[in-house]
Amino acid sequence: MRNEEQKNYWQSLEQENILGWDFSYMENRWSLEELPWSYENLVHKYLKESMSLLDMGTGGGERLLTFGHPYERTSVTEGWLPNYELLQKVLKPLGIKIVYVDETDRLDFPEASFDIVLNNHESYDPKEVSRVLKSGGLFITQQVGEKNGYVLAEKMNMVENRDHAKWSLKIAGEELERENFSLLLGREFFPYQKFYDMEGLIYYMKRIPWEYPGFSVSAHFEALLKLQNELSINGEIKNLQHRFILIAKLEK
Repeated sequence: MRNEEQKNYWQSLEQENILGWDFSYMENRWSLEELPWSYENLVHKYLKESMSLLDMGTGGGERLLTFGHPYERTSVTEGWLPNYELLQKVLKPLGIKIVYVDETDRLDFPEASFDIVLNNHESYDPKEVSRVLKSGGLFITQQVGEKNGYVLAEKMNMVENRDHAKWSLKIAGEELERENFSLLLGREFFPYQKFYDMEGLIYYMKRIPWEYPGFSVSAHFEALLKLQNELSINGEIKNLQHRFILIAKLEK
């Protein structure tokens, strides 16, 4: 395929529907090395039926509902308006309290409201988490670290466009300790991510613009051609992810 034809084809992929959070298009197009821990299993280990629970950034509430926690003792936050509106239809009728949270990460709950706060890939203010937790309360968070996607960003010559804020297990743990948390568990991992065709790679990069800001086939065509060459030689394009998990107990 000539370069111009190749560019036109890849540009057509950019028109794929990228709303929502459904990655079914990526089936068999990628793989991600499993984490050495399970966020869900850890939540099940610590979450007791009697606890008052806050799930931060609950999305559509799908994962929350798998925990089977009593609805009357469950509250959630969400900052993306389409999800927030969806939750009014999905969770509110169950009796779950729903609170909108903006970019300040302010939690609109009274002090000492919860026994446990869950957070999976959501931003948070350690002071706010400390404020809404009861003494002895637990905070479980799984986060995406600063090095997430860095390898692919280097290959695409996009490093300068990324958010360079430092975010790692060490930094997050130290922040929590300053807010009177003791750390019960802290683990960090850098799983391999592999793409098996260019269609999947382009679709993925368009889906997460915060990770690859300004990406387009037109602007990064030469870099994409190099990745296509890597794919033809190795049968895959390698990237690297960055994950960490923390479980902390409030000691105030």
